[in-house]
Amino acid sequence: MSKLAIIPCTVFLETFFFGKQFSQRIQLSLMTLLVGVGIATVTDLQLNVLGSIVAILAVMTTCVAQIMTNKIQKHFKLSSTQLLYQSCPYQAVTLFIIGPFLDAALTKKNVFAFDYTSYILMFIVLSCMISVSVNFSTFLVIGKTSAVTYQVLGHLKTCLILALGYLVLNDPFSWRNVCGILIALSGMGLYSHACILESQQKAQDNTATSLQVKESGVSDPLLAAENGAAVMLPEDDNNTSELLWDKSAADRHDLKKP
Repeated sequence: MSKLAIIPCTVFLETFFFGKQFSQRIQLSLMTLLVGVGIATVTDLQLNVLGSIVAILAVMTTCVAQIMTNKIQKHFKLSSTQLLYQSCPYQAVTLFIIGPFLDAALTKKNVFAFDYTSYILMFIVLSCMISVSVNFSTFLVIGKTSAVTYQVLGHLKTCLILALGYLVLNDPFSWRNVCGILIALSGMGLYSHACILESQQKAQDNTATSLQVKESGVSDPLLAAENGAAVMLPEDDNNTSELLWDKSAADRHDLKKP
C-alpha cells in the first residue's frame, strides 16, 4: 500500500519544489495505473502506528532519493555509472556501521557470529552482484527518464511478478488480480502515449523556436536570447565579438569577450 503512495508523493514534490507541470493526460494515466495495481495487490489492509511511521519515512526518503538522482545526473551531466561510483562508498560505509546494530536489535542475533559456509558465501556474492545490477539499472532509468517513469516501470515489475507466480509457481490467482493487472497495463499504455505526445510537442516547439531565431538573424539578438538561443554578435570596429549566452545573461548584461 505504501508503494502506491510513492508516485503521488513524487508528483507533489516535483511540482511544489521544482515547478514541474504534469498534464491532465499524465495525471489520468497515473491514476488509472495506481487503481489497477491497488486492485491487483492490496488485499487485507491492517494499520498500526509503528508500521505507518516507517511507511511514511520510507515513501519520503524514496521519493527524495529518486528525484535527486535524476536532478544530479542532469545538472552535472553525469552518467549512471559515474553517480553510482561516487555514491556507493558512502552507502556501503553507512550500511556497514548501522546494519549490524540494527540487525542485532531486530533479530537478537550477531551477524558476525553466524556460521558462514562456502555455500552461503556463494549466495551472498551472487546477491551482491545482482544488487549492483539493480542499482545500475535504477540510476540509468531515472537519469534517462524521470523518477515517475521509474515508478511506473516498478509497477510493471509487480504485475509481472504476479503473473509469473501464477504461471511458474501455481500461486493463487483470482479474477480480481486479472482485472487489476489489465487496468494497470492500460494505465501504463496511457502514460507511455502521453509522454510520447509531450515529447513530440516539445520537439516541435524547439524546432519552431530555432526557425524563428534563424529567420531573425542578428537584427535583434536580445529577442533571440529571450527564445533561449546562443547568438553571436557581429564584430565591432575593434575586431572583437561578444557572445550572448542566454536570457539570464541578457538580463544581467553579462557579455563575455574572447
